[in-house]
Amino acid sequence: TVFNPGAIKFNDEVLLLVRVKDRQGYSHLTCARSKDGKTNWQIDSKPTLEADRSKGEAIFGLEDPRIVWLEKRQEYVISCVSFCDGVADEPPGVSLITTKDFFSFKRLDRPLIPPNKDASLFPKTFKGRYALIHRPIVEGRADIWISFSPDLKNWGDHKVLIPAGHRSWDETKVGLGPQPIETTEGWLIIYHGVRKTASGSIYRISMSLLDLDTLQLIHRSMEWVLGPKEDYERVGDVDDVVFPCGAVVNKKTNELLIYYGAADSVVGLAIADLDEIIAYLKTC
Repeated sequence: TVFNPGAIKFNDEVLLLVRVKDRQGYSHLTCARSKDGKTNWQIDSKPTLEADRSKGEAIFGLEDPRIVWLEKRQEYVISCVSFCDGVADEPPGVSLITTKDFFSFKRLDRPLIPPNKDASLFPKTFKGRYALIHRPIVEGRADIWISFSPDLKNWGDHKVLIPAGHRSWDETKVGLGPQPIETTEGWLIIYHGVRKTASGSIYRISMSLLDLDTLQLIHRSMEWVLGPKEDYERVGDVDDVVFPCGAVVNKKTNELLIYYGAADSVVGLAIADLDEIIAYLKTC
């Protein structure tokens, strides 16, 4: 199966880093490129990134990447889920991986204690500190958190950013979708919310805005904006899932392109006008 891709503009193309799950059940990440972000995808013939046990990543693989261009370091940083080799039950954690060309890569230290996933850095620093959105499990709750670091090694000032249970559709848990997107009105945060039902969990997508400087939550939709509807979203390895990990903005058309995994089996693309999204969120 092929799903949950991170996305970024690179060399005048849209680059996806797609999660590929093989027949053993292990995941790796593979690059796909398109001039317009919609058609004529060129997919690498070999995996781009695989789990590295010498770095403490268990053999289950790498999952659900998010990608940012980090201005201060002048390089791309990929945040993805990996599993902690040598730790009881090998819980999910966050790996940070840097690159300038998507051919050579360097691992950074694991930023936070597992279990943790759904992480992305902001592309900018705030008063000299890096900011990371992530989703730990704390006292049984699955909320979206934010943490800060002066050096990408030592993290602190941890706090809940977007709590679960805002409405019944996200009562079970929430998690970050794509990387934060800077707009004139704030940082656009796309996220997933989960509700458990008698027939299983339903993953849906919603959005919020953070203040550009303080990163405080200023607007949050009370409703989900995209849910599983099509057959390929309703039926697959995991039914009833839309799970976004990547997004880019076409500055010529003002289109927001959101790439998401559908039913943990295929990649979907949702397109919206960015101004319309911001206008909607400002009413929330």
